[in-house]
This record gives sequence, C-alpha cells and structure tokens, in this order.
Amino acid sequence: MKKRKLLGIMVACMLMLVGCGQSEADTSSKDAKNEEKAQTEATVDSSEATADSSEAVADSSQAAAQQEETGDAESEKEVLTEGKNEAETMEISTEISTDILVVYFSRTGEQYGVGMIDKGNTAIVADMIIEQTGADAFEILPQEDYYPYTYDKLTDVAKKELNDKARPAYAGEVPDLSQYSTIFIGAPVWWGDWPMILYTFFEENEQALAGKTLLPFSTHAGSGLSGFDKKLSGACPDSTVGKGLAIAGTDAQNNPEKVRKSVNDWLSGLGY
Repeated sequence: MKKRKLLGIMVACMLMLVGCGQSEADTSSKDAKNEEKAQTEATVDSSEATADSSEAVADSSQAAAQQEETGDAESEKEVLTEGKNEAETMEISTEISTDILVVYFSRTGEQYGVGMIDKGNTAIVADMIIEQTGADAFEILPQEDYYPYTYDKLTDVAKKELNDKARPAYAGEVPDLSQYSTIFIGAPVWWGDWPMILYTFFEENEQALAGKTLLPFSTHAGSGLSGFDKKLSGACPDSTVGKGLAIAGTDAQNNPEKVRKSVNDWLSGLGY
C-alpha cells in the first residue's frame, strides 16, 4: 500500500516536471516569436523611416530646384528689365536733341593772306561753336559749285553776284527749324556783305526763322563783321539778332588758340 502511494507521488512529480518544461518551452517559443515580431516591426519602422527620409530629401531637393528655377527666372527678369530700362533710356536720349543750330557757308582753295587751304576759315570757326555748344550743323553748299578756287577770280564772281543781286541755289534740305530757338549763322565777308547765297537762305526761310535768336559770325581779311548783324535784321525782321563775332581769316588758319579764346569769350557773353 505504501509502495503504491509512493509510486503515485513519483508519477505526479514527473508529470509536474514535464509540464514545467513544456511551459518553459512554450514561454521560450512565445518569447522568440515576440522577439521576431519586434525585429520585424523594427525593420518595418526602419524602412518606413528610411522612406520618409528619402521623401524628405526628395522634397528638399525639389524645393531647392524650384527655388533655383525661381531665382533664375527672377534673375532673367531683372536682366530683361535692366535691358528694357537701358533701351528706354537710349530711346529717350535719342529723342532729346539740342535747340541750337549752326548754319554756315565756307570756301576752300586760295584765300587772302593764307594761300591754298583745305578747310575754310568759316568752317573752322563753326566747328569751334559746335564743339562748345553741342549745336547741330547745316553747311550751305552751292547746288552748282561754279566758284573759282583762285582768290582773284573768286572775288570777281562774288562782285558780279552782288551787283546782280543773285540768289544762287543751295544743295540739300534745311533741317526743321521749328526745333531750334537759337541759330548761329556764319560766312566769309564778300565785298562788305553776306555772300548772296546766304540771302537765298534768309529769304526762303524767313517765316521759319521768325521768333528765333540769330547770332551772326564772319571771317574776313580786314573788314570785321562788316554790318552782318544789321543786314541780317533787314533780311529777317521778325527774328532777334544778337551780338556778332568777327574772326580774321589769317587767325583762323594760323592761330587757332587765339580764335578759340575769342569764340569762347563771345559764347560766354551770350550765356554758353
């Protein structure tokens, strides 16, 4: 009887041991599964984090690209705007012109006291006035240039024109005089008067010269201004004729600094 009881206890203990081992095995198995699940979840989380990071990098790159494109577009816009502004400035600059005109008649060839010259005395003075004032220029050229290059023959032709009150035609088209308020008019003195071709200009443009300030200048061989101002007032009675300037032809050719000083002093007295 005691042996049976002891045997029963031993069997019960063995069953308990087996149960405990199985529980531990189940626990270990569950722990392993839980650990594997945790690793899987960690891997998934890591992958998702990597994906999120990649997306963030992509978003950042895209944003940078968009910003760069925007910057390039703005830079291009600024360049175009600057170019447009410069073009508009240039256009405005070209539209703004002087209100001063220099009209002159000049001759080359043999001249009194200086011999043969390549640039006329009056042209030299006219260029100095243009340089100082920034004026536009219109040179009166004969439509038919029959004037001799030798001095004595030239004076003969000039005297005949004066006696005949000739009105030689000039070449070219006169600028629109309405845009000028002041007009300098210069020529050599021929027989104590303006060359007759200048009277052609005065008479053909008398109305256009009305209301303008006219400033005469002459080149001469000793006769000075020779009444250019009074004769100009007579030819253009509706214009205001200002103080004139007389320059010796010999000075125009041989003493340019003296002439430049005379021109500058005259212009300063006129407010230029």
